[in-house]
Amino acid sequence: MRLSRQFFLFAIGGLIGFVVDAGLAQALVSWCGWSAYYSRLVSIPLAATVTWWWNRRQTFAGSHSGRSLFSEWLHWMALMGVGALVNYGTYVVLLLLFPMLHRWPAIATAGGSLVAAVFNFSTARLMLFKSAKTSA
Repeated sequence: MRLSRQFFLFAIGGLIGFVVDAGLAQALVSWCGWSAYYSRLVSIPLAATVTWWWNRRQTFAGSHSGRSLFSEWLHWMALMGVGALVNYGTYVVLLLLFPMLHRWPAIATAGGSLVAAVFNFSTARLMLFKSAKTSA
């Protein structure tokens, strides 16, 4: 699959993940009274799981990780965990610079997600789904 198509599909997965991440973070803050900081500790892992599912079935459908399903998910979570640190770090900086975003964490989530997107695509493509699937 061409790199541009792969990146496009990864971006769609990222958008789906963003909706899960930002939606859950915003719901936890608005409806449950959670802190904008703590809400992301729940929303990020759920969003990462959703993006793993999408990317293994769509973006990297022509590649394989050579791992069992659970092992692949764990590897994905570890790789995306590094990206999540980039994402969360950007998010925290935005919350500190713009205190009004504490009431609207979905906006700060978007900033963090954009910064981490290229990093996450590179690690997924180069470190996990790097081998082409072969016909058996």
